[in-house]
Amino acid sequence: ATLQQLGYVHKNDADSTYELTVKIWELGNHVIGSMDLVKMARPAMTKLADLTGETVHLSVLDDTDVVYVDKIESKHQIRAHTSVGMRAPAFAMATGKAMLAHEPDEALERFRPLFKRSTDPTRVTLEELLADIRQIRQQGYAMVLQGEWRDGIAACACAILGQAGSVAGAIGISGPDSRLKRKELKQFSEEVREAARTISLALGYLPHP
Repeated sequence: ATLQQLGYVHKNDADSTYELTVKIWELGNHVIGSMDLVKMARPAMTKLADLTGETVHLSVLDDTDVVYVDKIESKHQIRAHTSVGMRAPAFAMATGKAMLAHEPDEALERFRPLFKRSTDPTRVTLEELLADIRQIRQQGYAMVLQGEWRDGIAACACAILGQAGSVAGAIGISGPDSRLKRKELKQFSEEVREAARTISLALGYLPHP
């Protein structure tokens, strides 16, 4: 009954049997897509980790959350602590904002009831989030100077695009804001953008001439 309510199975009234719906196929397709993304992204992630020395994350967007699907740990003793499979609110994460910047403004309305202050810099209104999103669209990458979900974490991220130009995920670096200040994040943004471009091309994205 739960699977039927969620739309994963359909009950055949004629004989009271259940059939799978296309939603199962969509779910499997999403998982396979994530696996392909991880495989394609690894070389660029490794290069980015070597260039920056910081923790590198690969994330996908699941409605209002980001989900970490891969990471390379920083060699620094003080670093951002995360784990593959972990979720975080997209509106408070650099990788999340980088992906949200490719959505129309009206799609971000879904966050309005979800805003919750985790740290002092957390965006708690749609207007604040939209201001960040518009800046990201202008500069081509997302930057979080102070942790908006966890205190003391700074980050920079860029969206990864797939074949049709749709968002496939995001790649970013993160570390303590005592080490990653605006200047360092701006410098590293070029490497982050190049990593995202490399992965996008590997996934079959064709940039406009």
